[in-house]
Amino acid sequence: MKDLYNPSLFPLHEGIDSNDYVVATYLVGGAAQADLVAKSAALAIEQSSGSWFAVPGETEAVRARSAAKIIGIYSVPNYELIAQMPKDQTRYFILRCAYPWVNFYDNIPLMLSSVIGNISSMPNLKLVDLEFPESFLKQFKGPKFGISGLRKLLNIPQRPIVNNMIKPCTGITPQEGAELFYNAAVGGTDWIKDDELIAGSPAFSPLEERVKAYMAAAKRADKEKGEMTLFTVNVTDEVVRLRDNAYRAIEAGANAIMVNVFGVGYSGLRMLAEDPNINVPICVHTCYGGAQTVSPYQGMSTEVAQKLIRICGGDMSLNVAPSAKFNALKEKFVRTWHVGYSKMYHIKQTFTHIGGGVTPGMVPYLMDNLGNDIIIGVGAGIHGHPMGPKAGSIAFRQAIDAVMKGIDITEAAKKQPELAAAIKTWGIYGVDDYNKLYDIEA
Repeated sequence: MKDLYNPSLFPLHEGIDSNDYVVATYLVGGAAQADLVAKSAALAIEQSSGSWFAVPGETEAVRARSAAKIIGIYSVPNYELIAQMPKDQTRYFILRCAYPWVNFYDNIPLMLSSVIGNISSMPNLKLVDLEFPESFLKQFKGPKFGISGLRKLLNIPQRPIVNNMIKPCTGITPQEGAELFYNAAVGGTDWIKDDELIAGSPAFSPLEERVKAYMAAAKRADKEKGEMTLFTVNVTDEVVRLRDNAYRAIEAGANAIMVNVFGVGYSGLRMLAEDPNINVPICVHTCYGGAQTVSPYQGMSTEVAQKLIRICGGDMSLNVAPSAKFNALKEKFVRTWHVGYSKMYHIKQTFTHIGGGVTPGMVPYLMDNLGNDIIIGVGAGIHGHPMGPKAGSIAFRQAIDAVMKGIDITEAAKKQPELAAAIKTWGIYGVDDYNKLYDIEA
């Protein structure tokens, strides 16, 4: 028997104990006449117990304990006859591979090395899903707050949360940023965060000074509006400085922190989330993630990334809006929200933070598709409002209130000048051409 056809490598899903395995699903492309069975076995062995050539030490006992198992191979289209086969085009198939998680226990870097390690250098291979058994997830604590905890903290039981990221993105002093902070907060923004492009303690905006200035602005705005404002300070830095940044930020008064997860790694996020001394919500920014997810044929899917963010403790995670600045596909947008929202054993929900060119005219679309359990993330849509950032925040609250009351926002705008100005400037998604607004996409 050909070694790569050995049935021990190809159990049915019903023939394995699913508690012992993390299941990876891949989209794989190969030559038209490729032997999919042998190719799949070779991939599984490469990423677990063996190598490209048979080695004596990979005994049947080693294979039984540690080799990945192929539990599904599905050609797309699902050819049955030789006569149906394409001649000179790439042939794609779905591969489902079960990895014994004893190989990597709770070690996320090692798990990624296993499920998308050396094979990530192959052309036409994308990791599209990871399925985790409860036995594996018991090793992780997940988010401290999640959706329910954040709603309780902010005392916002039902409506969407309004977020603002300070613009300009970087290069501003704590005092300049604090003034922008105050104007956005006093208009009704619930949560204000550093941009992803300012983090740690740069010379022009030292960490403690920034936190103290922004929290003073929050206190001033909260007193006027009668609501709490959350400030998320970006502690992203070299990993050796990450925990210290978080401690210093909290000591200076920060009531939330943020990390650029693809810069510091999932384990950096997990270190912060599972630290008992870090008792504030953690926002996860996904900048640089596109380098891993955007290619349709390489890397990993956004859904996989979102699962790992949730497992590693992200209370809030950025999800790029559909048909806005970066034109995310609607199904990707919705599925990424599902991954953060749907039940995952004991792991709390991750709040979806929708960002990327959002204006008040997108609010009905976002709420109609995902409901109220969302964070509406806004930068220029507040700070670029023609009547100023306070009016920009007011316009978003007006749009949300109108949708919750079942009122068309064009009708609401007739009596609300802030919302009217926003609609006049940017339009309404689904009615006006939003693509013309964004030079990046255009």
